[in-house]
Amino acid sequence: MDYKKVAQEISDALGKGNLQAAAHCATRLRLVLKDSGKVNQVALDNIDAVKGTFEVNGQFQIIIGAGDVDKVYKELVAITNVKEVSTSDVKEEAVSDKKQNPVMTFIKVLSDIFVPIVPALVAGGLLMALNNVLTAENLFGAQSVVQMYPVLEDYAGIINLLASAPFAFLPILVGFSATKRFGGNPYLGAAIGMAMVMPDLVNGYGVANAIADGTMNYWHIFGMDVAQAGYQGSVLPVLAVSWILATLEKFFHKHISNAFDFTFTPMLALIITGFLTFTFVGPVMRGFSDGLTDSLVWLYDTTGAIGLGVFGLFYSPIVITGLHQSFPAIETTLLADVAKTGGSFIFPVASMANVAQGGAALAIMFLTKNEKQKSLATSASISALLGITEPAIFGVNLKLKFPFICAMIASGVATTFIGFFHVLAVAMGPASVIGFISIAPKSIPYYLIGIVISVVVAFITTYLYGKKNSHLLAEATPTQTSDNVAVEINEDPEEVVESVQDDVIEAPITGEVVQLKDVNDPVFSQELMGKGIAILPTDGKVYSPVDGELTVVYDSKHAYGIMSDKHAEVLIHIGIDTVQLNGEGFTTEKTTGDIVKKGDLLGTVDLEVLKEKGYDSTVMMIVTNTNAFSSVEALDKKEVSAKEDILVVTQPTEN
Repeated sequence: MDYKKVAQEISDALGKGNLQAAAHCATRLRLVLKDSGKVNQVALDNIDAVKGTFEVNGQFQIIIGAGDVDKVYKELVAITNVKEVSTSDVKEEAVSDKKQNPVMTFIKVLSDIFVPIVPALVAGGLLMALNNVLTAENLFGAQSVVQMYPVLEDYAGIINLLASAPFAFLPILVGFSATKRFGGNPYLGAAIGMAMVMPDLVNGYGVANAIADGTMNYWHIFGMDVAQAGYQGSVLPVLAVSWILATLEKFFHKHISNAFDFTFTPMLALIITGFLTFTFVGPVMRGFSDGLTDSLVWLYDTTGAIGLGVFGLFYSPIVITGLHQSFPAIETTLLADVAKTGGSFIFPVASMANVAQGGAALAIMFLTKNEKQKSLATSASISALLGITEPAIFGVNLKLKFPFICAMIASGVATTFIGFFHVLAVAMGPASVIGFISIAPKSIPYYLIGIVISVVVAFITTYLYGKKNSHLLAEATPTQTSDNVAVEINEDPEEVVESVQDDVIEAPITGEVVQLKDVNDPVFSQELMGKGIAILPTDGKVYSPVDGELTVVYDSKHAYGIMSDKHAEVLIHIGIDTVQLNGEGFTTEKTTGDIVKKGDLLGTVDLEVLKEKGYDSTVMMIVTNTNAFSSVEALDKKEVSAKEDILVVTQPTEN
């Protein structure tokens, strides 16, 4: 590769004087641009050495590949005289200098806050649904299950207790997660959340009634009557309070000397936030939250089935944009006060949209004659019917376009139907065919009919259109599967390995195997660097997966490049964005140019350090020259030990 030429071409494509700061990691250039709109994207895409580009968090990232990116970087710096910074500095500069889309930034913040607590909410929601099954009348007869079988009453009581806990104490969960996201101590966030749901306060669900009937207690402070009101089930008030708490904590950390910081910063941050919570911020945000909830309920009641149908029609496109990440905050508010709202209309809509994508993918499975496309459509359709739509949307339907549109239409029809019968969810759960357990019992039959309508309409329209336009299937035939599975589930992976005459690559580390598409980095999840596997490590020792030569060992010790004896270029990348640690938590036993054998210890990673610093520890192993082989496929394993076979690289067939 002519590194100087590549750097010049990149510089020209970026635009004269447009490059503000630059850094690089193991695989890509990380750049801060003055105006990304001035980039000649076509010119960048036409550079052979550039494997892909994307922009995230104000950074314009150009994927070059291990072993080459550092050399291109040096030439680019020499050509442009750009400011060289560390990867952590370039991240800070990108955030401070780039004008972020405020809507997307807000949605990203909500996503970061709610994703960690969703398991607790889903668990509580499913338990609530189970309790509904046990206690609802007219579901299996005139009497409820516990009325028919009184011995189950106490079991139902415990289930209801466990189901209610995540929602009753929601401010604690949100306070912990939100304060952490805003850069504060999450335990202080949990503490302020606890204060907001103390038993001494009037329960949040009864505040309006207590004020109306005159039974509300008040504190008399600062010349004001401050209501002793709780915030059970609240979301927006806790988000605002958590931001204030984190902001105050960071302010005091900066202005209080080290001798007193540890003692007084938490106290001052907590007491100031506490007074602000009950005197001003809490009541204002409660009013805003109630207004938002009332508006959504009014909109649903006013537009009815037609409005819900429109929402259902566009739900899948909303998923593509990522805007759906804001829905948990809204849905949690709707579910936290079911007596007032009746439940959530978002969950049923999501279910109709998800299964529609599954129905469309299922039709492709019957239409296509390409085995890889058929295999992908089969697994993707099952996944979508169970509520996970990414494989169907991105792996099948969007590539062909018409299945995605047919699924949109089917979702619109189905959501219009359930809108006529006011189908609402009373708990969180899987937005899928089994989502009926989260639906109000009286609406379960209509929900299931809606599911059938969604799947059938999506399947029939996709099948008929695809049958008439079969050439569209051939035009979008995949060259490889996206789920990295090399063998059918009923096959023995060891038998497959023995039958392959090509390169078998071992796992570099022990842990849980995850699909590459689920990795939280688009370079790896979109396979821009090539195919491979990802492992969530449970041990910190990293071993060589092949016999070969180390082509690169980074100073940050977070990544290795190896050229195997059978010409597979293997990249081992430990963690996501861990280059910013500058080697902290990593050790290495090797240097560039060393000859290694399978099982040789390359280095170690301290997983606790990564956890404390807030970094994702997922280890990616990628064959960066994937296109040089007939296939690069993973064995069907959920857990893997270091030095155990995991990838099969098949040499191209000679004609």
